[in-house]
Amino acid sequence: MTETADAIVIGAGVIGAATAFELTKLGYKPVMLDRNRQAGHGSTAGSCAIIRMHYSTFDGTAFAWEGYHYWRDWADYLGLPGDTPLAKFREIGCLVMKTEANGFLKRHMENSAALDCPFEEWSPERIVERLPIYSLESFAPPRPMEDPDFGLPNGEQVSGAVFWPHAGYVTDPALSAQNLADAAVAKGATLRLGATVAEILQDSGRAAGVRLADGTEIHAPVVVNVAGPASARVNAMAGVLDDMTIETRALRQEVVHVPAPAGFDFEALGTIVSDSDIGCYCRPEHGNNILVGSEDPECDPHQWVDDDTAYNRDFTEQWTLQARRYGQRVPSLGIPQNARGVVDLYDAATDWIPIYDKSALPGFYMACGTSGNQYKNAPIAGKMMAALIDYCEGGNDHDTTPLRFRLPYIGREIDAGFYSRKRPINTESSFSVLG
Repeated sequence: MTETADAIVIGAGVIGAATAFELTKLGYKPVMLDRNRQAGHGSTAGSCAIIRMHYSTFDGTAFAWEGYHYWRDWADYLGLPGDTPLAKFREIGCLVMKTEANGFLKRHMENSAALDCPFEEWSPERIVERLPIYSLESFAPPRPMEDPDFGLPNGEQVSGAVFWPHAGYVTDPALSAQNLADAAVAKGATLRLGATVAEILQDSGRAAGVRLADGTEIHAPVVVNVAGPASARVNAMAGVLDDMTIETRALRQEVVHVPAPAGFDFEALGTIVSDSDIGCYCRPEHGNNILVGSEDPECDPHQWVDDDTAYNRDFTEQWTLQARRYGQRVPSLGIPQNARGVVDLYDAATDWIPIYDKSALPGFYMACGTSGNQYKNAPIAGKMMAALIDYCEGGNDHDTTPLRFRLPYIGREIDAGFYSRKRPINTESSFSVLG
């Protein structure tokens, strides 16, 4: 069986669905393919869905500050009927502890100031006023549990923090992808679920579509790889790895859910906290729980997986480690015996900055290496990918003359070559989930 389309988007997670939605605005009628039975039920569903603005690079900060505005104006951006259930954005702010590891946030504040992105410097007293369950003893550097000094303060105190008031989180990340997919379908896209890509078709030296595992061929001149943790396998199918200096790999992650200390309503009164002193970040979770993730400190080995469909989905000692690290900051934290939370995969790039680019195969495009820090950027990433595809299909060579892309809300122009597959490894990156 053979079908035709003018574009194929592999992956109906939050970035894939955003890309399809934005392509429809340029006149394309893309087919979205996803091996899951619902849009957003891959790695998007496991996302912590934090919307933040602080990045160590200027381009990353600009992209994230732009991205915030789409979540703020979510209903208007989508244009769906008024009775459509929509994902909710809770704008509760993000507090980032000043540490030696993040340069005491000097670069982050400079980036935000240059972009008129609001932030506030907080004293230790103000931190504890907002979060009275917190102790500000320093435990840096983060340590593994077998270290004899694990859990022992180093005699210093956290000197302060920076608060970005417009940060927050989306309460249902899978629903946000479904919202985007519905918006794309409303404008002419097609969503095909339970569809596993088995081959990238080629003809006369360019992408020509895909063959699915059930034998169906879909022919199209444009194919976009937004396959999340499967992105490296899809790139290998297309034979486009050889000219890439940045690779992507599937990385196993565990996220902790623990009850807030008795007497403090963290769900209502808490905020997002990024704390490299203990190597953890957190945000409120429903039921007055606290979600705790790892900031990938150097002492924690990365758990790379070769098969993005068959990996250990059980909690390990990493869950206990993250809970106990957070307990250093919150001495009254109770750590339950039964582990709760999420085990899922990131699609991580070499320098933890994504690839938004064309490939060596004309007509084959990539939005890869996005996990861990790009959920927040999905709407603007989709818009830039659509512009990039249109630019390249219009005969321009993005490798030699990179697309200059205007961020509509903040009125800044960025060099889309920042996200090139062929870039040097970016030494300004944190080389972690922080991007």
